Amino acid sequence: MCRNSNPLKKIFSTIFPALAWTILIQIALCLPGEAIPSTEGFPIPNFDKIVHVIIFGGFVGLWSYYLSRKTNYLKTLNTGLFLIYLLAVINGIAIEYIQRDYIPNRSFDQGDIIADVLSASIAYGICNIVLGRRVSQVFGGTKIGG
Repeated sequence: MCRNSNPLKKIFSTIFPALAWTILIQIALCLPGEAIPSTEGFPIPNFDKIVHVIIFGGFVGLWSYYLSRKTNYLKTLNTGLFLIYLLAVINGIAIEYIQRDYIPNRSFDQGDIIADVLSASIAYGICNIVLGRRVSQVFGGTKIGG
């Protein structure tokens, strides 16, 4: 079986899913308050925090997977994964201040920052373990593919 015979692997190995996700979340997080459906009466408590977990966990996961398919060295992968994590955390914090100061009818919420950082941290840990293990087991340690 060929390495990239799985169509999903082939798609997610390109930059497009990670880039599209990044653009989509930036647009969604910068929408004015009246453009966002209300979660009042929604049966899941703290639903907006769940959305933040999905958004930032997805960001770290998609970019990490893309990077893991483009680098040949474990050290480069580890550095890249950490930079992706830092970008997610910085973005999550910055977007709250942007919402407070520049987006109509949006507010600052420390709980959103906690959800962003927590989900980015969990995704970073999972990606580091899974992708790092793949490099070590499949490709023999420090250099991928050789």
